[in-house]
Order: sequence, then structure tokens, then C-alpha cells
Amino acid sequence: MNYKIAKRAAALSPSLTLAIDSKAKQMKAEGHDVVGFGAGEPDFDTPQHIKDAAAKALADGFTKYTPSSGIPELREAIAQKFQRDNGLTYKASQIIVSNGGKHSCYNVILATCEEGDEVIIPSPYWLSYPEMVTLAGATPVILKTTDQTEFKVTPEQLRAAITPRTRLFILNSPSNPTGSVYTPDELRVLADICVERGVLIMSDEIYEHLLYDGAVHCSVASFSPKHQEHTIIVHGFAKAWSMTGWRLGFLAAPEPIAKAIDAVQSHSTSNPCSFAQKGGVAALTGPQDHLPKWLAEYSKRRTVAWQRLNAMPGITCVNSKGAFYLFPNISRTGLGSREFCSRLLEQEKVAAVPGIAFGADDFIRLSYATSLANIEKGLERMDRFVRGL
Repeated sequence: MNYKIAKRAAALSPSLTLAIDSKAKQMKAEGHDVVGFGAGEPDFDTPQHIKDAAAKALADGFTKYTPSSGIPELREAIAQKFQRDNGLTYKASQIIVSNGGKHSCYNVILATCEEGDEVIIPSPYWLSYPEMVTLAGATPVILKTTDQTEFKVTPEQLRAAITPRTRLFILNSPSNPTGSVYTPDELRVLADICVERGVLIMSDEIYEHLLYDGAVHCSVASFSPKHQEHTIIVHGFAKAWSMTGWRLGFLAAPEPIAKAIDAVQSHSTSNPCSFAQKGGVAALTGPQDHLPKWLAEYSKRRTVAWQRLNAMPGITCVNSKGAFYLFPNISRTGLGSREFCSRLLEQEKVAAVPGIAFGADDFIRLSYATSLANIEKGLERMDRFVRGL
């Protein structure tokens, strides 16, 4: 039978990060000694008190439908988190709990953008942003940045890109894939432009707690009530609490947008997992003593990886200030990112993600959310690979 595939689905590119991770796992299953720098998830376990809360919820029979936007207890805990960590006041009705940070992003774009709208996305970008915009029928407008500016979009670029059709500006700091972090002053200028021009900001802050070298996180919503009115914060439990498989995200939005997102979610996925939400409450209200230990380990790995990368011929790398990624420039090797990563995996059994997936073909992404031993082994192999080109 000749099956018709909808244009919105046919136009999508599968996630290269998931594809690389899947191929690396398959090679491992076949007995190959593969070092994986691909997947963006912590290698630490979920803290025990969070797992205990979810296990108790299961034992207590908390396994039924919940409100589509999340249980009141969790929405209130999230509102308190924004007050405590960011100085932001939200009512629980402005909080929507979703099936992961990715789901929060998709909900925002679907609820605010439609055909004829434009969405400004700095490049390198998290690879799902443009695809989500396309699914919503809107047009991605890509602003290219380079390692010369630490991958940060300039006010001049943003001003020039805004048109009467601009609906949304997507901001991700700390950044996936580059690890760059905007300073509060840099954020303020960009946020002011959006407020002045009536453009909504989707601020992806899921790496908020993963910062190094004195970098600080600042939410664009925190500058003034007017900035908060123009901002939708998307967030989740995956990175700072190592809950990637729990599929639990959240967002904070102006009330009319939150209501629209709740309606979208009620007709698509309904509620997030019931007992996972109890784990989310424990994550926000319980001890946070795991974070300093994780950050110390990430920082150590980051330094080793950054030094090793910059010692390789033909490779330069800006050090990251947040998240757990490095984004080395491979342009002087003469290879595009897809060929570089394919040959690196085949010849040296090292999995990295091609920068072309993030809109930057001169780069590759390496995650240092893996052991120091793996980092040293993998980068020794990569060094051998580039010296043999």
C-alpha cells in the first residue's frame, strides 16, 4: 500500500544525538569497547530520597490519573522553587508539569506559534528547537554565532532579525550544546529588546544549577514584571537531579499562556506520570547536597577534557561555563562534522555528536557526563585519530 505521510512528519530529521547514542550502545552490545560522549544525561544516579518518594507513592497506590497540568503539591513546590532560586513570584496556576523538558518546549511552541509566525533561534541550538517550530507550522529564523563570541548572539543580531512576524525568541543559558552562559548584563540587553518589540521569550533554563568558574544563572523573567510578562521559562528534573528517564519537566508562564498549554496537554498526553511527580516534590523540597559533589566532579572532568582537546592538532575549544558539554572546533581537520564523527566511531570506537545537528558543521559536541577514566581513554583515541588524518 502507498502510505501517505503528513508533510509535517516527513520534513523532520531524526534526532542525531539519539541516533549516535543508539549506535554506540549497539556496538557495545556486540562486544566493542566504545567510549560514548554522545548522550546528554548525568552518569550519576538519582538521589536516593527521590527514588524513595516515588517507591512510596507506588506502594501507596498513587498510580491513577492526576490533573493534566500536574498535582497541586508539585506545582506549588515549583512555584516556591522559582521564588527561592530566582526571586520570581508565580501562582501554582501558572505552572504546568509535563513529560520532560523537551515536552515543555514543544508545548510552548505549539501553544504560541502558528503558520506565518517566525521564531528566532541562535545557532548552535539544541537540535529539537527548529524541528518543533516546523511542526507548529512556523518558520525558524537562525542567528549564527561563533566560538569567537563564546557562541552568544549579539544585540545587533537580534534587533536585525526581528520582523512584524516574529513571535518568539528562544534563549538557552546555560547552553546545550556549547556550555556557554550569558552574563546578567548580556541577558538584560537581549530581554529589553524583546520587551520593546513585543516578542515573547522562551527561556530554557534546565541547566540552571550546572555552573563553573564563578558563572551565575540569571532568568530573563527576573529583571522586572514586564520582562516576566514576556517570558516563558521551561525547565525540568533531568539534569540537576539525574532524572532523565523519569520524563518530568515543568514550565512557568503568564496565566493565559499557561491555560492554553494546559489545554494542549490535556488533549495530547494528559498528565505526567503520577508517582514520578511525587519524586519531583522530593527533588525540590528535599536535601540538595548531591549538587556540590556532582559539580566538583564535572568541573574536574571539564578541565581535563578541555586541556586535552586544545592539545590536539587542528582542534580548538572554548571552555564551557555551564551544563556538561564541550563544543570543539574541528574545521582545521578538513572534515565536516558528520564524516568526522562517523570515522571516529568506526576507527577508534569513540561516539561524539556532529555539530551539524546543532546548526554548526565546523564543530562536534562532547559530553563530559561520563567518568574521568572514560574521558581520558576516549580523548587519547581521538588524539590518535586526528593525528592520523
